[in-house]
Amino acid sequence: MNSDTEMTDQQSTSTTTTTNTTAAAVSNNNETSGTKIDEIKSTVKSQRVATHSHIKGLGLNSDGTANVIGDGLVGQTKAREASGIVAELIRSKKMAGKALLMAGPPGTGKTALALAIAQDLGSKVPFCPMVGSEVYSTEVKKTEILMENFRRSIGLRVKETKEVYEGEVTEITPEETDNPLGGYGKTIASVVVGLKTTKGTKQLKLDPTIYEAIQKERITPGDVIYIEANSGSVKRVGRSDFYATEHDLEAEEYVPLPKGEVFKKKDIIQDVTLHDLDLANAKPQGGQDIMSMMGQMMKPKKTEITEKLRLEINKIVNRYIEQGVAELVPGVLFIDEVHMLDIECFSYLNKALESTLAPIVIFATNRGNCEIKGTDIVSPHGIPVDLLDRLMIIRTLPYSFNEIVQILTIRATVEAHKIEDDALQYLAEIGDKSSLRYAIQLLTPSAILSRTNGRPSITKDDIEEVNSLFSDAKTSAKLLEENKSKYLY
Repeated sequence: MNSDTEMTDQQSTSTTTTTNTTAAAVSNNNETSGTKIDEIKSTVKSQRVATHSHIKGLGLNSDGTANVIGDGLVGQTKAREASGIVAELIRSKKMAGKALLMAGPPGTGKTALALAIAQDLGSKVPFCPMVGSEVYSTEVKKTEILMENFRRSIGLRVKETKEVYEGEVTEITPEETDNPLGGYGKTIASVVVGLKTTKGTKQLKLDPTIYEAIQKERITPGDVIYIEANSGSVKRVGRSDFYATEHDLEAEEYVPLPKGEVFKKKDIIQDVTLHDLDLANAKPQGGQDIMSMMGQMMKPKKTEITEKLRLEINKIVNRYIEQGVAELVPGVLFIDEVHMLDIECFSYLNKALESTLAPIVIFATNRGNCEIKGTDIVSPHGIPVDLLDRLMIIRTLPYSFNEIVQILTIRATVEAHKIEDDALQYLAEIGDKSSLRYAIQLLTPSAILSRTNGRPSITKDDIEEVNSLFSDAKTSAKLLEENKSKYLY
């Protein structure tokens, strides 16, 4: 009897060890006879919840009309419908060189709309967000920073026909040899990789450098890969769908077994931005002499890319486009707080928007009539009239009480908080009186307070207590006015 129990314990221990090696959290229950595995929790990290984590798209119907609630957005139906038309213009490549302005009070969803346009366009269209104050740097000119972000927002889809070996990996066998430098160590002389497709199998004898690439990609038998014949670069496509029934803890992408022969010609599409091309060609290719080495060492971390280099790259890009080798993908440059830019930046934007290689520019501002930075001229939104005349303007309006309730419900779901109905109504009232941002900020502290008090969900008492601990901007300004004699200025 005792020997049987020992065997059970040993088997359970080995099972526990195996489970631990798959990076699972195992809880043991020792109260019952023998060791028992109760629960396996995946160690996949949960994503950080950001301000706009709930935005998934514009929430439009097939006919372009906006749902009242859709893809995380609430209300602002006219602004969303206008954004939908802009997204369609971008997709059909009819919007290049034009600009858009999101204008409205703070907390009315201008940044959310810009991100929704980016989500609607998909991951293949470059989206580069920046803030107006980013242009002020001691190292680089303002116009250089603007141009750099312009180039980041323009994508180039290069199509290449390459000779590749493609298939499901059947074996990876490294062949060792004695170390030429002496000693007892062994080095990898070559590696034999077996590849299988629907038409047949092939064994390849590859260079040891390719074995390093295989290890970096974490390729194992059963993975579908392709190896470029000329460069020897290895790319893992996914796991063969033959293994789809395996119970893997980590989410795995399963792909079908490649068709045709192992060796074939394949069209490979690569997405790069013009800024990537600028950087690749701007690196100094100095010699080995002392002066060039000193020059490279003393080179500042951030350097400007010359206009001459950009013009040369533009010529090559245009030639590729004419030959049909590459396709231009105009992306989106989003400049928030555009009133922070000065008159020099605005005049440069006028020129940049007219160039043949220009992205779609979306500006956002919460200012009314104010001075243009660097001048004493008052203009709408702090933007010169000549640039304002080029912009399509989308207006965002303050949210109604019901819309605030809906937004708070979505945020509570995203942040995984349970909230009672009367608490939600009370929080919406606070948001209506102060601001939506302040109401959203109270959600997490209220959840912490409810957990501390042992309650399963946020109650009205929790929100009242947290609201008494913190002040919103309007209350703070009122207190300052009432007690101004107690402050220095």
